[in-house]
Amino acid sequence: MALQSRLTVYAAIAGVLALMGGIVYYASLDNVSLEQVEVELTDVVLREAGDNEAKFVVTFLVKNSSEKIFVVPVIEYQLYSDDVLLGSGKYSTEDVALPGRAQIFAGGEVPIKNTFILNKSEVGSEIYQSMINNEISNFVVEGMIITQSTWSVAENEFRTEK
Repeated sequence: MALQSRLTVYAAIAGVLALMGGIVYYASLDNVSLEQVEVELTDVVLREAGDNEAKFVVTFLVKNSSEKIFVVPVIEYQLYSDDVLLGSGKYSTEDVALPGRAQIFAGGEVPIKNTFILNKSEVGSEIYQSMINNEISNFVVEGMIITQSTWSVAENEFRTEK
């Protein structure tokens, strides 16, 4: 009787491990689709400016060229102008539950806006004045976007110019 109960326990453990392996395999099927995300910088617009700090609205167009629906919980980026780093920014909806985030459907595209804060002390007064006077129109963004489906999460690096 003890041998039979041991075999039952071993079979149950093997079954649970097989089930877990199946879930991991099923989740990995979304990875290829999540990596097909495209990010395009569409706009950098002055929202408000002060003596030492200016706020800009940075707009990204996120395109889903795959057949899977996904959400974007995080975009971390560095904003450059004429090879000068203006600063870093982060768009995040990590504190929102997955069902509450904006979904990007298959073949769809969604504009995502983020507030970028430019500090005068970090870039110098000449570049700061050029930015708040809208004299700079050439921007480069490098960063990382996280895409997430129900089962999977993928991180992708991107670079885009405007």
